[in-house]
Amino acid sequence: MRPLHIVLAVLIAALWGVNFVVIDAGLDHFPPLLFCALRFLAAALPAVFFVGRPPVKWRWIIGVGLVLGVGKFGLLFIGMRAGLPAGLSSLVLQIQAVFTALFAMAALGERTGRVRLAGMGVALAGIVVAAVDEGTSGPLLGFALVVAAAAFWGVSNVLTRKAAPPDALRFIVWVSCVPVLPLLLLSLLFEGPDADAEALGSLDWTGVGAVLFVAWVSTVLGFGAWGFLLRHYDASAVAPFTLLVPVFGMSSAALLLGEHVSALRWSAAVLLVGGVALTSRAGRRPAAPGGTRPPAPPAAGNRPPADASASRTPSTASRPSRPA
Repeated sequence: MRPLHIVLAVLIAALWGVNFVVIDAGLDHFPPLLFCALRFLAAALPAVFFVGRPPVKWRWIIGVGLVLGVGKFGLLFIGMRAGLPAGLSSLVLQIQAVFTALFAMAALGERTGRVRLAGMGVALAGIVVAAVDEGTSGPLLGFALVVAAAAFWGVSNVLTRKAAPPDALRFIVWVSCVPVLPLLLLSLLFEGPDADAEALGSLDWTGVGAVLFVAWVSTVLGFGAWGFLLRHYDASAVAPFTLLVPVFGMSSAALLLGEHVSALRWSAAVLLVGGVALTSRAGRRPAAPGGTRPPAPPAAGNRPPADASASRTPSTASRPSRPA
């Protein structure tokens, strides 16, 4: 990768790490489901009017929108509101790599091997260590909710692989339209119209800034730049930079929020990041001569649609998952 593009990849990881601190700040102003709905509303509008619909079937846009927007981000925001610290949330969420591998084995027929299984085991050991550390200092409910959010993220990754969108930015903008109404309805039902009205009525610049950051900087700008890198480089060159997200997340939470990072938590980080690296690395196919990646044979009964396969880039099938 060119030095400037390496800097760009590190900058994206830093933005996605700091994003957890911004989410924590936003949760001081909004109920979690309302905050999540506003995040996707701001990410979709007005961008949806300026980018064309991605050439994928509606079922993939709707499916990813519900699973990613309502399931993953809804549970993440609720888990953080329940007390899981921002830095630890950025770390625990990375267990999605294990869920993605497991769901891909079941739904896509992807094979596993000893290295990948070892990576899953190491990552799970990191989650256990993090749970032990959290059990001595905070509520386990928030921890469990973020683990569940990672599971939903794994499902959305598999759906995204089946959709095979050729443009990450257009796809995420249209996906962002889907969860807005369900999240608003869930917020009215579980958080109450009074809480929503109070949050919107007392809106200040900090709350507005939090919504705009997670929507425009983290989502639109982050995914747009990430898609740019994936169009110019093989996924195996770009994906490792996502391992920096929990590093920036934990560091920024310690610096900006004063979160204490214990030795046990750093140990969990080493295990989890190392396990995710092994799981992700072992799941990639070797590149063909010339730096291109041979296309993966479709699983039985799961042949991609003609419009998706015609526009798929060589690294689409192994495109890395998206951080928060």
